[in-house]
Amino acid sequence: MTTPSPTPPASLRFAANVLWKALALLLVFNLLFAWLYPLETLGRLSAYNRLFPGRQRLPYGDQPDKAYNLTLDNLEAMLAAHELAGRPPAADEYRVILIGDSSTWGWLLPAQQTLAAQINALNLETADGRRVQAYNLGYPVMSVTKDLLLLSYALRYQPDLVIWPVTLESLPYDKQLFSPLLQNNPEPVRALIAQYGLRLDPQSPEFNAPGFWQRTILGARRPLADLLRLQLYGVPWAATGIDQDIPAHYDPPQSDLSAELGFHGLTPPHLAPADLALDVLAAGVRMAGDTPLLLVNEPMFVSNGKNSDVRYNFYYPRWAYDDYRQIMQAQSQQNGWNYLDLWDLIPAAEFTNSAVHLSPQGTRLLAERLGAAIQQIAAEGSRP
Repeated sequence: MTTPSPTPPASLRFAANVLWKALALLLVFNLLFAWLYPLETLGRLSAYNRLFPGRQRLPYGDQPDKAYNLTLDNLEAMLAAHELAGRPPAADEYRVILIGDSSTWGWLLPAQQTLAAQINALNLETADGRRVQAYNLGYPVMSVTKDLLLLSYALRYQPDLVIWPVTLESLPYDKQLFSPLLQNNPEPVRALIAQYGLRLDPQSPEFNAPGFWQRTILGARRPLADLLRLQLYGVPWAATGIDQDIPAHYDPPQSDLSAELGFHGLTPPHLAPADLALDVLAAGVRMAGDTPLLLVNEPMFVSNGKNSDVRYNFYYPRWAYDDYRQIMQAQSQQNGWNYLDLWDLIPAAEFTNSAVHLSPQGTRLLAERLGAAIQQIAAEGSRP
């Protein structure tokens, strides 16, 4: 005679049912999340411009415990955290948006001393009485394609003028998809490539498209955590105004230089227009449409040390940079671009740790020159 198996206690059966249902719900939520992948939607949910002020520049940083800032790839979250997202255009405002690289963002500068902030400190007015208000949408890493991507988002904020500082190092084709911001946002970049016929590979291996696992809640732990961290850092940032850890000491721009004449695999005697991503600049002008766009060849450090007769600085052999300036001037005249060449505007002593990063005083000099250009464009719609 067999002994019947004991029946599990009711409490144990209940716990097992709860566990299985919880696992089933977790699976369903993960599948639904992977299907929707709502990171952009979640990025628009921001405490900035609500519980605390919007940031003066886009989030970027690798020392969040000191700078109350972090680097993330969610463009919607980055822009939702910016002061622009909380400021509809005012009737008395002449809205200027600056894009560009780390020099525009303000490397080694407090947020209150960046180029946009120093333009605002000039208290400029247009001829018709509107106050000039500049906004900083620069972002570190040199790539005009990265700038174009940010411009495509910036135009939603209805600027009256876009200022786009560029430099030769941002224009070689091998730099275009170098930025993680581009690599981790392949779909909007591919859309720009298709819309404007850019000479970039939409299937480039540099793009990082998340697979199924990365699109689940578990797989997206890092970007979800970054969204939360960005909100949490808003509290100490709002209290201190600190968004960058600026060291007390840093190495100045390299003055004694290599005699190397190559530039991104190119050699003398001449740089050709086809060597540079001028199609990206043209796309930016087309994208801006009726909104004036001012291209600026940003100032750079000019060395007087060893081999300065063959190189201007760490980045540029003289032959390449001289050709670049001629190409930009010719392209601007041919295409009707608003273009301002300010390559030698700033004294060498006013650069900080690289050939393109300016001191507060150097930034002030650049702001004053651009301020005059802004007023001229606003008054006449002419080239400065």
